Parts: sequence; C-alpha cells; structure tokens
Amino acid sequence: MKRRSLFNRRTDSGEESADAINLTPLIDMVFILLIFFLVTTSFIRESSVAVQRPKAATATPAQNAAVIVTIAADEQIWLNNAAVDIRLLRARIEQLGLAGPTRSAIILADTKASTGLLVKVMDQLRLAGFVNISVAASAAPDQP
Repeated sequence: MKRRSLFNRRTDSGEESADAINLTPLIDMVFILLIFFLVTTSFIRESSVAVQRPKAATATPAQNAAVIVTIAADEQIWLNNAAVDIRLLRARIEQLGLAGPTRSAIILADTKASTGLLVKVMDQLRLAGFVNISVAASAAPDQP
C-alpha cells in the first residue's frame, strides 16, 4: 500500500494526484506589507505639546536626543510628553536613568516662555548629568 502525503488526494478513477498549495504569493504579500509599514512608520520622536518655536537662520536638526523637555507658553514643563514640576525635573530624569555625559537633551521652548525658566531647565539638565543641551528653533530664511 502506498503512503499518501498531506497534499495527495484520490480522484474518482482511483488515481492519486498531487495538489500543492503554493505559498509563494502569500509570502510575497507579507513581505510587501512589512516593507510598506516600515517605510511609512515615523521613528522621529516629537513633542505632543503645541509649541511656537523661535526662528533662527542657523538652526540645524539635532539627532538622537535622549530627553526632550518642552516649555509651553503657559510656563508648564513637559518631560518626554509628561507634565513635570521644575523642582522634580532633575529627580525624574535620574529616576528614568536618561542622563549621561555622552547623551544629549533638547529643550523645546515656546517663544512666549520666559528666559528665566529656560535657564532653570538648562541648569536642572546640567545637574542631572547632561553636557550636550540644545534649544530647538525653526529654520528661518537668511535676512540681511
């Protein structure tokens, strides 16, 4: 007696025929969908707080910031999209283990936020261990 495989079946005349399921189109579609989602996914971390950044002709994009601190127009401080008090900013950064001499921080300050609060935030970031601190600005055209 012959062994029958999973894809063999008997026809009405008693002969066996091999019907195989072709998985190649299915695998192709899965890879196409995977590539589509990888290409369309945004890996850029942005602040969810609406901030009107100041404009600067020398603004350049910063890469790979460990921490994004946002100062809103109403003087509210956000650490990686979570509201935090200025007195707890350093402790929260240390608690999350985000600081380090090789890591960088970006401050997104609204144009209406006070400079004094910006300096306090920078001071807390330096006390937490950040050496590279940037203030975000929007690119503006050169004006003579």
